[in-house]
Amino acid sequence: MSNNEELAIEVQNLSFNYGGPPILKDVNLKLHKGTRCLLVGANGAGKSTLLTILAGKRMVRDKVLIFGRDSFKNPPPGITYLGTEWANNPIVRGDVQVSTLLSNMNGDKYPERVNELIQIMDINPNWRMHQVSDGQRRRVQLVLGLIEPWILLLMDEVTVDLDVLVRSDLLEFLKKETERRNATIVYATHIFDGLGDWPTHVTHIKRGSIVALHDFNTNFTELDDMISQLRQLNDAQTINSNLIRSQSRRNMDSPLLKVVEKWLREDLREIRLLQAEERKKSEHERDKILLNEEKPTTKWDILSDNMDKHGDKYYNYWNR
Repeated sequence: MSNNEELAIEVQNLSFNYGGPPILKDVNLKLHKGTRCLLVGANGAGKSTLLTILAGKRMVRDKVLIFGRDSFKNPPPGITYLGTEWANNPIVRGDVQVSTLLSNMNGDKYPERVNELIQIMDINPNWRMHQVSDGQRRRVQLVLGLIEPWILLLMDEVTVDLDVLVRSDLLEFLKKETERRNATIVYATHIFDGLGDWPTHVTHIKRGSIVALHDFNTNFTELDDMISQLRQLNDAQTINSNLIRSQSRRNMDSPLLKVVEKWLREDLREIRLLQAEERKKSEHERDKILLNEEKPTTKWDILSDNMDKHGDKYYNYWNR
């Protein structure tokens, strides 16, 4: 089997916009089957747009292949996309029982899988959707979305409403799915607690472009350096018992969280610099208008600026 046949995702030179400034710019991404990839970036970096394109929800002209097939025109079966918009759907806020939704989503076809997911997500099939909380509604969404086995799972911030235990059990279930079935996951999140040993890769997207793709097993030297730094800090804390508790707790943050935090702070700094430049440019343009520097030149302006050349016919009348 060739290397390309092992690819779950292949994106080349992808650019995309909604009719205005580009949302994605020259995106290149290759992920192999069995990958668990975190998609990291600031708000507005393009994460959600990229996930919807991978899910085949938007047509693009550039090369976007899922298991060797065009994501929009000829997508393979087994692609599951879970986004935040589902929980706001008026249908799932109506007076409908969870068991009815499970049945409608082919739950009867995968009874063992449904039972496992119900246990993991701690939901009750007798719940009525108009009576549950947003967090419970999110858990129902996840169960419904994961009933049928998938080969590619795309998750966009869908675990934000989960408590720590449910989220941990879900991530363990998803990890086993990728290992058992060689399935692939791309997971956009801002929550990194408990993710230290979960991903195989992390992708950093900044202002619409992928700036880094790290493999946790081969080339993530930045993470290795952070692990060494935190170990040194923890060793120092063990020796010096006078350090205050807040410092100790802060230094116990996961290495992955610290690395991502560093990336996002750098991204935010760049965004603020660009915004400052844009404000300065706008203010300059506004000042030019206020000073009439942009006022259209009239024929009278031309005559006034060069009076010696054109003269004034009334003033020169007696000198003829």
